[in-house]
Amino acid sequence: MTLLISTWIKFFFLFAPFFVVSMFLALTRNETPAERRTTANKAVLAAGCTALVLFFFGNTLFEVLGITIDSFRVGAGILLFLSAISLVKEGIRTNAQLPDAPREDSSVVPLAIPTIIGPATIGAILVYGSELQGVDLIFGLAGMFLALLALLILLHAANWLERLLGNTGLNILSKVAGLILAAMASQIVLTGLTGFLTSVGAIN
Repeated sequence: MTLLISTWIKFFFLFAPFFVVSMFLALTRNETPAERRTTANKAVLAAGCTALVLFFFGNTLFEVLGITIDSFRVGAGILLFLSAISLVKEGIRTNAQLPDAPREDSSVVPLAIPTIIGPATIGAILVYGSELQGVDLIFGLAGMFLALLALLILLHAANWLERLLGNTGLNILSKVAGLILAAMASQIVLTGLTGFLTSVGAIN
């Protein structure tokens, strides 16, 4: 149960939910409430399917590319840290470079990918999927889908959140999420470096 809760929290912040909510509001600003709900469902479903594939085929990908889990930890941690810096420095922009004309279906691209499942998120999911084994894998998977469920609930409550918090409130929450992501990224990098140094020491 502890692993389930900790994994859920990690993935929740990994998906940068308040950044996703702000982008969702921007991308669906010309849609009706019913259309917004449909877009939210499709986006989270697409993100869930993508995350599921990444979660289970991480080890295979490592073997095909001929890289170690520790080297990937370092790379994924750096990408995650850059995303965290972006959240802390820039916050969220509900009108960032988006045309006024009605958009086509944005649920998969760009909402699911790369807004929810971006490069840094992909790397982190691969790392977590490769680290967890046996029963822990089931709890880790459940934690990831609980985080996606929480994200879906936030997207369905996006209109209410926008009225309640305003753009300033969403920016503050996004920056807090960025700080937590930075700490997670540091932990991933340090774990990768420790594993690498340990393996080098064992060889020598």
